[in-house]
Amino acid sequence: MTARREHSGKADPRDLPIYAISQAARYLRLPQTTLRSWILGRRFPRLDGTGFSEPLIQKPDPSDERLSFTNLIEAHVLHALRVKHGIAMKAVREALDYAQREFHIDRLLVRQELRAAPGELFLSEYGRLLSLSPAGQFAMERVLEAYLERVARDTEGLPFRLYPFTSPDASKDQRVVAIDPRISFGRPVIARKGISTSILAERLNAGETVRELAYDYDLDEEEVAEAIIYERAA
Repeated sequence: MTARREHSGKADPRDLPIYAISQAARYLRLPQTTLRSWILGRRFPRLDGTGFSEPLIQKPDPSDERLSFTNLIEAHVLHALRVKHGIAMKAVREALDYAQREFHIDRLLVRQELRAAPGELFLSEYGRLLSLSPAGQFAMERVLEAYLERVARDTEGLPFRLYPFTSPDASKDQRVVAIDPRISFGRPVIARKGISTSILAERLNAGETVRELAYDYDLDEEEVAEAIIYERAA
């Protein structure tokens, strides 16, 4: 595992275990069983007994099931590979290993290089292992690009903020809800103000209106509506 990054003399908040699997799955709109298999591995039947598929994502603490923000980004990227074509864990692992051997880049799923030659090599190998047609390969690349557009990166090219999809038809330009490990303990918030989306949903459920919430928190009504849509869908 890559050594934990340091942030102003302290452990980088991006690498701290803060998300339960159920919580991370809800934020990313993933089935819990799917995310659990990516984190903990999965047993499967074989003719000669039971096989085991190794995890795709390394937790920061092997003794703690919780995920870090960096893990959240890895799961977000893996989700993109699952949208159109499902996800073959063995094929993902082999394609990652192949690209990393060629370019010596650790944890390619969270690196900026995923959008350059190493990423192209990874996708090409993954598509080959899945026997995708050129059209299928192109579609997968387009979906992955849309997911990568939701990740904000620092000057080193590493993720520091995720803008999750708020609805199935959300355009890639929407940046209303954000997940940032430095804000509200990494819970989803209104990006512009840092207001918790769950608080807005709770107050709406208690009988307040979108207009009242927008006034109280100095938000646009569209921001409140987007937060509510996200919370109800998550």
